[in-house]
Amino acid sequence: MFRILRGLAHKYFSDEEAVILFLILVIGTFFVIWFGAMLAPAIASLIIAFILQGLVTRLNSLGVPEGVAILGVFLMFLGVLVGFLFGMLPLIWTQISALAGEAPRIIGELQTYLELLPEEYPHLISAKTVSNLYQQVNTEVGHMTQWLVSFSLSSIPGLVALLIYMVLVPILVFFFLKDREVLLGAISRLLPPQRPMMLQIWHEVNLQSANYVRGKAVEILIVGGTTYVAFKLLGVPYAALLSLLVGLSVVIPYIGAAVVTVPVAVIALFAFGWGSHFIWVMVIYGLIQALDGNVLVPVLFSEVNSLHPVVIIISVLFFGGIWGLWGVFFAIPLATMLKAVFFAWPVKTPVSPASSDQV
Repeated sequence: MFRILRGLAHKYFSDEEAVILFLILVIGTFFVIWFGAMLAPAIASLIIAFILQGLVTRLNSLGVPEGVAILGVFLMFLGVLVGFLFGMLPLIWTQISALAGEAPRIIGELQTYLELLPEEYPHLISAKTVSNLYQQVNTEVGHMTQWLVSFSLSSIPGLVALLIYMVLVPILVFFFLKDREVLLGAISRLLPPQRPMMLQIWHEVNLQSANYVRGKAVEILIVGGTTYVAFKLLGVPYAALLSLLVGLSVVIPYIGAAVVTVPVAVIALFAFGWGSHFIWVMVIYGLIQALDGNVLVPVLFSEVNSLHPVVIIISVLFFGGIWGLWGVFFAIPLATMLKAVFFAWPVKTPVSPASSDQV
């Protein structure tokens, strides 16, 4: 066993740079796991600054001075943040509360639909199954209503923390943008002077992750905004809430769209019933999903290396289980980073005795 471990260490960790990179990855992972909640504003600010840096770089390439570009991009970020906090967020919360109030009526109509299933399809579903399903749905709705009430009663500390975040995050984002070169220089001084593997991995991860994260942010805005306009014109209730869910669904490939289709179909069904209006809502929703998958995604992610669907799903499950929503959102960039590390990792091939004798 010791000989096997020594052989693996000689093969994969004979390079000093590989050992340092391995320690950085291990320490960084445990640091995020242990102190992630405490440093959430700093991590969120770093991610936002990483997204906005692409706009700053694009403006610089057009001849805009760096200071003006940073100030302009930062003011645009503040405008979007204020618009979401004072425009969309209250509307979404109002619609969540209204949907919780409408839950008893929806449950009653759902029970009516479910009671017809054993009569129309007696060989596929029984009355007992329908009764159990109805009880489960009723229990989940009760838990949701209870959560809303408890949240409204205990939301004062959370609101105070939110106000603190709303002050800290913009300040940190500004300084991350303004002093980007200074911060990167300070970090580089802690690394070995000769680090070709780290530079190769950094270049690959920076290119792929930047393209993915910025493209995904644009995709969320386009898909969510288009859905809101379409649902508003069609008169779909809770349009803001549904458009937010549809926009966020693009974060989870292959799974998000299928999951969000259920609330969209349920709300459209209870709002319009079986008829042409319901069909139009689902057709428009399907068209948005089709255009997103076949037009928007190829345009936004043309420079991103594709990962196998199995790798994407496993990454979403693994990183989502560790870091929740942030892990789901950054599952693909993290998988891309691991892929870059895997292909750039120096592997020392053992020299066979025959070849050494020839030398």
